[in-house]
Order: sequence, then C-alpha cells, then structure tokens
Amino acid sequence: MSADVSQAKNPSQRRGRAVASAVGLVLAAVSMAALVSCSTDSDGDDASSFSPTPTAADTESFSGSSPSALASIGASVKESAKEAASAAASSASARASAFEASVSADAVRANKAAQEELADVEGRGNATADVSMTGLPRAETGGLLALVVNIVNRTDETASYAVQVDFRDPDGKVVETRFVGVQDLEPGDRAQPLAVSRKPAEPKLTAEIAKAQRY
Repeated sequence: MSADVSQAKNPSQRRGRAVASAVGLVLAAVSMAALVSCSTDSDGDDASSFSPTPTAADTESFSGSSPSALASIGASVKESAKEAASAAASSASARASAFEASVSADAVRANKAAQEELADVEGRGNATADVSMTGLPRAETGGLLALVVNIVNRTDETASYAVQVDFRDPDGKVVETRFVGVQDLEPGDRAQPLAVSRKPAEPKLTAEIAKAQRY
C-alpha cells in the first residue's frame, strides 16, 4: 500500500521540479535583459544614435577620370554664349532683310551700281557735301541701326550718286559696309535711300559716310 503511494507521488514531484526549473530559466533571462537595459541607459545612448561605419565606394567599377566641375561649367557657359551670339546675329540679319523687303527693285539696282562705281574711287569722293544721314528710331526698325541717307543734287544737271556707309564698333573698327545710291536725280531734287546694318544691337555701332561720288 505504501509502495503504491510512493510511486504515485514520484511523477508529481518530478513535474514540480520541472516547473521550478522552467521558472528559474525565465527569471534568469529577465535578469539578463534588465542588466543589458541598465548598461545601455548608463551610457546615455539609445538605438537611434547608433551610426554604423560608412562603407567606402567601390571605385573598381569606375572607368576614366572624373570631370572637373569648374571645367564643365566653363564649357557650358562658353557654349551658351556662342549659341546666343549666333542666334542674335541670325535674328538681326532676318530683321534687316524684312525691313528692306519693301525696297523697290530700282533701289536695289541703284545700290548695286553704287558699289560698282565706288570700287575705283580714291579718297572720299566728290559729293560728300551733298550727302548727310539721319538715324531712324530703333523702335521702328526692330532694334536695328538704320539710317536715312539724304542725297541732294545741288548741281544744275541730272546726276547719279553712290554712297558708302561704314559701321564701326566701339573700338573704331569697321565691322560692316553698306552701299546705297540713286540714279538720274534731277537738279535740286532729294533722294533718301536706307542704309541698314545687319549686326546685332549690341555692341552699339556708329555710322559714317566713308565715300560719296557723283557721276
């Protein structure tokens, strides 16, 4: 009878010891966690302040040499300036062509004849006193430098006139030349052909009568 009771109690005792062991393991784990927490708090750091060591870039995958930032910017600026200058010149030429589109065929022939006539003229010619220029407002010419060349026949005979207009930059260099003329101008009559520069509005140019020939 007592042997049976003893055997019946042994499984209960074994289960009790197993439970106690499990409880002990849990308590040990909790204690370790508390110690780790205390250690972290005492250092004054938290997880958000952790910064891993940066990894170096893999330069083996690079090819060639790195371009200079300043060189790239400089090249870009030069290219933009070149494109802007080219566009300005093209625009000025187009506006000049449009502005001169109303010129009659007779005037075109007279201007060509004037250029041919002045090719053999030395000095400033014999008719500078009969020629003057008046500028037109740039607002009326699309920003171009356009001049009315006033030619007056002060003689008592019918005459033709050839005029060369030079355009100079701020340094005094001739950067453009235009020829205008009038044919068979009666005594005392006046003609007013146009001399239009095809250069951009900047830099500003000045115009002068380089030659004027009566023939």
